[in-house]
Amino acid sequence: MKTKPIKNVYDQMQQFADITKKLIKNGDTGRAKYCIKIVENLFINGNREIKNAIKNVYLFSVSTFLEFQHYSIKNYFPETLRNEYYNQVITTGY
Repeated sequence: MKTKPIKNVYDQMQQFADITKKLIKNGDTGRAKYCIKIVENLFINGNREIKNAIKNVYLFSVSTFLEFQHYSIKNYFPETLRNEYYNQVITTGY
């Protein structure tokens, strides 16, 4: 079965978020945290488009999943992503 080619950075971030959530769901927290660390590195060193994709797609998707599963954001997100998550929560008024 052929899959659709990934077209842009937003689609790539969604695919990476889906992989991260699957790892967490399957109990493979070590690999999930490794994925999150990769995203943090991209967030720190990436251009504006990459940072926006991480904030608007990856971070939103993974943090929502963690909240619904009653996992602690603090246990999964390194400081940079955790701070960005808190900024999103404060901005949206949750």
